[in-house]
Amino acid sequence: MNILDIASFFLVFIAFFTFAGKRLMTYMHVLQQEDYYNDRLLSWITTNGAFDKRITFGLILVGVLVIGLNIAGYGAFLPQVLVNFLMFILFVIGASKEIDPRKNSKKKLVSTTRAKRIFFPAFILAVVSVIPYVLGANPLLWIINVQLLPFMLIVVNFCLQPFEDAVQAGYWKEAHEKVLDYQPKVIGITGSYGKTSIKHILGHILKTQAPTLITPGSVNTPMGITRVIREELEPTHQYLVVEMGAYGPGSIKRLCDLTPPDLGIIASIGHAHYERFKSLDTVAQAKFELAEAVINKNPDQGRVIIHERTLRFAHARKMKAEYPLNFIVAGDAVNPQKSAKEVSYIQPKDLQIQKIEQRTKGIAITFEYKNVIYSPEIPIFGIHHGHNVALAFATALELGIEADDIQDALSSVPQIQHRLEVKKQPGGTLLIDDAYNSNPIGFQSALNLLATITQSGRKILITPGMVELGVAHNDAHEKIGESAGEVCDICLVVSPARIPTFVKGFKSTGAGKTFLEFDSFKDAQSWYAKNKQDGDILLIENDLPDMYERIPKM
Repeated sequence: MNILDIASFFLVFIAFFTFAGKRLMTYMHVLQQEDYYNDRLLSWITTNGAFDKRITFGLILVGVLVIGLNIAGYGAFLPQVLVNFLMFILFVIGASKEIDPRKNSKKKLVSTTRAKRIFFPAFILAVVSVIPYVLGANPLLWIINVQLLPFMLIVVNFCLQPFEDAVQAGYWKEAHEKVLDYQPKVIGITGSYGKTSIKHILGHILKTQAPTLITPGSVNTPMGITRVIREELEPTHQYLVVEMGAYGPGSIKRLCDLTPPDLGIIASIGHAHYERFKSLDTVAQAKFELAEAVINKNPDQGRVIIHERTLRFAHARKMKAEYPLNFIVAGDAVNPQKSAKEVSYIQPKDLQIQKIEQRTKGIAITFEYKNVIYSPEIPIFGIHHGHNVALAFATALELGIEADDIQDALSSVPQIQHRLEVKKQPGGTLLIDDAYNSNPIGFQSALNLLATITQSGRKILITPGMVELGVAHNDAHEKIGESAGEVCDICLVVSPARIPTFVKGFKSTGAGKTFLEFDSFKDAQSWYAKNKQDGDILLIENDLPDMYERIPKM
């Protein structure tokens, strides 16, 4: 092997290491968004075909060319230095096409200590894996190293899991003991949707009465909540409001073990995260782990505030029948004109919502509870928030807060960021920011709001649709597409191949209206920025995480 071959091999290795590092970051980004679950990363890869094709195809061409010329006796016409140069070009191109998720992502890759513990050993594995090729190797062998990159992350993550479990157990214990020591009144909130909005509304009410800590944003996992408690919970906090996310049976129980709840709110049972549960009955059982924890902690005084629609499931009805005094039910008052098929579980003693109105400055809700009629007005938008307000109102009453104080607090609730947040924009345009919603009820409520606004401009929708609806994906998207076609003048749909029934539904009711398709949310926003007119009303409905919208073109 001459000096030129050695130098060219060195360049190939450098190019591969650069490519491998950037590709590993792409997979690391997804692994982090999937809470470091290997099975979810594997599912994402197989579902989206997110394995290398571009470089693999190039290596196959070069490898076949080498083998073919050698068989034909013309191998000397393709010297090793030329083969190395072709592989060098392939890896350089591959590296240049990789987007750095630390800089160019909606939810950026965060270089946490755990992420570094996984990434760097995986990168070292990638380096070690090509050492056997130092004396030369057919390009076809390099395909193995390229395709194994995500599995290097998975192997390292698997091997580190016992260590991670030990670290997390220490943090969990510290947070749990802090809750037991400071003894705030703990309110747990769960539901397939609505929990973040209820937390926002209830948290605002409680903060007007006493020092209150609420888990921020959409933080609802064990380690996310653990971190908030360790860093922010103080002895002066009288209330701790915890949003509890369910990613499978036992998820809520684990969160309740961490923060034993005095009260619980179960807002809904629906198709959000359906793909992880496989059936709505399983979702119901998982959500009602919160009810079990509240009742087990205090069988006499523990209260669980639930929406009437949760009682459509046998497990929920069974629990309520066993512990009737522990449950408070809220929902729409029985409408005699309803179809006989629409079963209601609202009883006269329950909180009965009589009317929700969308007004220019927010919503007004009228409901009756314990023979008293309440009519709070709240400066937030979206009819569906009326139900969230009712659940928060009932909870605050159970905590001993006077009704007048609750209504005063509700009159100053700030808009919920990215959840039907209405903002005036320059040029007389209006933005309805519903970027953090991804469920049929919220989507429909957003369209209803768009329809009721009397501003004279065009009604424009940007959406990639909804996620994690499981078997309801197609039907839900067709129905919401039909509604969008009736309301919107212009629809800018992102990644339409993922939601073909939405496209079908929109075109069935919105014939003749402008319908444009885009590969990314950024592209749709760019079109709007170039084509907007004074008075336009723009609804942004759901903004998918990178792992749903921007599938890497490998």
